[in-house]
Amino acid sequence: MPENRDIVKRSGTKEKILKVASTLFSNNGYKATSVRKIASEVGIRESALYNHFKNKEAIFLEIAQSIFSSPFSLSSDEIKELSTRGKPFLQKFAMQYKMLTFDKKSESMFKLLMIELLQNSELREQFMTQFHQENIKTLSEGFFIMMQNNLIRSNDPMMVGYEFLSTLFYIRFQITLLRFDKKSADSLSTQFERHVDFFWESIKVGN
Repeated sequence: MPENRDIVKRSGTKEKILKVASTLFSNNGYKATSVRKIASEVGIRESALYNHFKNKEAIFLEIAQSIFSSPFSLSSDEIKELSTRGKPFLQKFAMQYKMLTFDKKSESMFKLLMIELLQNSELREQFMTQFHQENIKTLSEGFFIMMQNNLIRSNDPMMVGYEFLSTLFYIRFQITLLRFDKKSADSLSTQFERHVDFFWESIKVGN
């Protein structure tokens, strides 16, 4: 029983480290956030933090992983069910993307990640595999099912996925730039829905 409590405690401490570090990275930037500061905010000794992470970069990469991979994870059953209905699959994906774009903590981390991508090769690899490739895979599966069900015109499902995702990413990047300069992004809030409508009309069978 004590062993189980220790496991739960270690897990809780690790989650607290990630939560505190995410806030500090977002507010102060990567370079200005030290392991000592993270440990102090968590309420543990610096040496105790190394029981969970080998260094600051390891903390940062784990936070980045959660930003890249969430909330786009759809189960195979969800992909199949939504894809057989066609447009609702695109709406679901775009709405998840929109929620992440306008989430303040995710937005702050996204800005930081865009800066650090040019400095950190591991982060670039993580971005390409966990964010880009995984999302293209999810979209490709959905578009392939739609093609099988004669909902959209036959084409390369991976290229269709690239086309759909690239515009979403551009909208998100545009919003991030506007808000970085403290400008309103309200005019772009409906762009996600408009993109879905435009894209669906361009690929559906019957055009």
